[in-house]
Amino acid sequence: MYRYFIITLLFILSAASSSARKWTPETLPMVHLKDATKYVCNPDGILKPATVDSADALLSALERDKGVQTVVVVVKQLEGDDPYSFGMALGKRYGIGDGKQRTGLILILATEDRSYQLLTGNGLEGTIPDAISRRIQNRVMVPELKKGDWDKAISNTLKSIDGYVRGDETLRGNDDEEDNPFGSILVLAFTFTFIAFIYILSLQSNRRTCPKCGNDRAYGDQCEKCGSTLSPDELIDPHSAVSGSVPVKRETKHWYLPLDQYEEFLREWILEGHKEWKSNVYGQCKSWLDGGLQPRAVSRDLDWGIPVPVEGAEGKVLYVWFDAPIGYISATKDLTPDWETYWKSEDTKMVHFIGKDNIVFHCIVFPSMLKAHGGYILPENVPANEFLNLEGDKISTSRNWAVWLHEYLEEFPGKEDVLRYVLCANAPETKDNDFTWKDFQARNNNELVAVLGNFVNRALVLTRKYYDGEVPACGELNDYDRQTVGEVAAVKASLESNIEHYHFREALKDAMNIARIGNKYLADTEPWKVVKTDPQRVGTILNIALQITANTAIAIEPFMPFSAAKILKMLSVEKFGWEQLGTMDLIAAGHKIGEPVLLFEKIEDDVIQRQLDKLAATKEANAAAEAAQQFEPQKDAISFDDFQKMDIRVSTILAAEKVAKTKKLLKLTVDTGIDQREIVSGIAEYFTPEELVGRQVLVLVNLQPRELKGILSRGMILMAEDASGKLRLLSPNEATNSGAVVG
Repeated sequence: MYRYFIITLLFILSAASSSARKWTPETLPMVHLKDATKYVCNPDGILKPATVDSADALLSALERDKGVQTVVVVVKQLEGDDPYSFGMALGKRYGIGDGKQRTGLILILATEDRSYQLLTGNGLEGTIPDAISRRIQNRVMVPELKKGDWDKAISNTLKSIDGYVRGDETLRGNDDEEDNPFGSILVLAFTFTFIAFIYILSLQSNRRTCPKCGNDRAYGDQCEKCGSTLSPDELIDPHSAVSGSVPVKRETKHWYLPLDQYEEFLREWILEGHKEWKSNVYGQCKSWLDGGLQPRAVSRDLDWGIPVPVEGAEGKVLYVWFDAPIGYISATKDLTPDWETYWKSEDTKMVHFIGKDNIVFHCIVFPSMLKAHGGYILPENVPANEFLNLEGDKISTSRNWAVWLHEYLEEFPGKEDVLRYVLCANAPETKDNDFTWKDFQARNNNELVAVLGNFVNRALVLTRKYYDGEVPACGELNDYDRQTVGEVAAVKASLESNIEHYHFREALKDAMNIARIGNKYLADTEPWKVVKTDPQRVGTILNIALQITANTAIAIEPFMPFSAAKILKMLSVEKFGWEQLGTMDLIAAGHKIGEPVLLFEKIEDDVIQRQLDKLAATKEANAAAEAAQQFEPQKDAISFDDFQKMDIRVSTILAAEKVAKTKKLLKLTVDTGIDQREIVSGIAEYFTPEELVGRQVLVLVNLQPRELKGILSRGMILMAEDASGKLRLLSPNEATNSGAVVG
């Protein structure tokens, strides 16, 4: 029951590794390199033998004729999911290509990692430039990868490489933006310059900048970006985020939690007793403990909060992160009279799922409080995630930079599990990650639709077509059947281990891997062809496919409960127990399945564009709001006599036209009441001549005349710049006689 309870809570968290072996440069069986005619490493059997033989023949001839040694590695998964680092280590380990000239080329494809890399040695810079390498990947390889045709992707890529080296001019040219060898350098240089400029500017103008990492949104107690504990006077140019006022130091009295007295206990409990904790959690705790713990103030001078319940503490309130954990306990007490079982019973396992900014409070402050009080259990584990950003920027509800759940449910009806899946797959378990709408679309279309949905649909549709919806009997299994059944059964151990150790991203990969196994099984066995010659064999194939479908429903339930229920409904079966995962007798022969429906549907570009447009509007509104708060400081005081020297008149615009050969200037003919005159104004980017005619404006009429583009400008139209940077005309609220004096 406990395991099931935990599992059902994890549907919004994250993902997992498949049962496939994760290869390293050290474990990869590269024995083929000893044979000058073998160049393709295919340990997981992804490529067909004919593809491997053809590639070996082509690459052998390429090395013989052109001196280019090419190694191809096709696996399911790489350790670390980084094909570039893997390829670099592989080239160094085996000396691929001529050792001095470095004329080696390495092509890597990890199918379940959805990653690839084409690496060229330094000696091939003139033979295969980076621009050509990018074109080969983008034009030749990627289109086939999107289709899931690994054989064609590898074959076509190698043919393109061979053709180019031998003089094929097809891939030459400069029609691709990415082909500009200086483009990325210029962008990088500009970005670096821009960042440096912004950083310097922030030091001068931002008033709450972290002194350790430069974050301009640090708080007076800690920096959420680098995790440093701060005090308000440590911030660079601190100010109130509400009023903008600068803090003033005053002598006061506070109460402290003596963390230093619990340092030894915490060292033993965390550093010795919980080495299994996630590296980001364990590392931050160790850093704090190695730096030596200091007493921490638990009271504040605020007019809101929980009053400090001791004599002499009038006007003091508890620091929110001292009070909040106490609230966890009191909330449990409000929910159940059995609250002590959850907080005090030694046979209770407590787990804190938090963000990285709360690691210190949940691992050091709160446990010290519980230890000091006595009688309370401590958390078994504190799996903390890093930050999940939105389109490259930190999620902030105050800035409306967020995906609001109620809006998502309205705009994506029936797609609750899609969001669960993407959040799970992108969960920032060990480092900050980014939610993007394009990735959301890609994962839905390429993984949920193309893998999970496609497999379930094929299994059920074929059963309806060939057996009128009745589960066929399973005949004698061949070697491939037994291999597939074994792969499905093997997933359970990995899936459970990953969930038990809070590796949810890896767990999700495990669950999805069952559908991948099923997809591959149907693709390899081809029942739609076999049915013509051996219908009995098709019965066995579809029986196995349906059993895999039922296993998929069990495995995905913690992450996508609605989709799991949908699969069960299509199978016309009741919910299975978790202990049944991995078994292949879940559905009896002769059982009538239900009507197949699409499990997921493709999300089109226009749907995603609407979400991007919404965020763009939010960003624009935020920029305008920030600009509105950055007012110009007051200029030096002037006397009333100085003000009296300015002659400002209500004037009417009689005519307007653009000034030739300029983008910003308009020539305005205005009636000032005292005369009609021409004024040149730089407002052409904000107003058309037609919309200005007849408008009343305020004009400084006694400004010294100035010649602009051959036009004598006599006066100045008074304008104001709004928060978005747009110029606004200053006009009387009601029609006023031209010549009326303002002042």
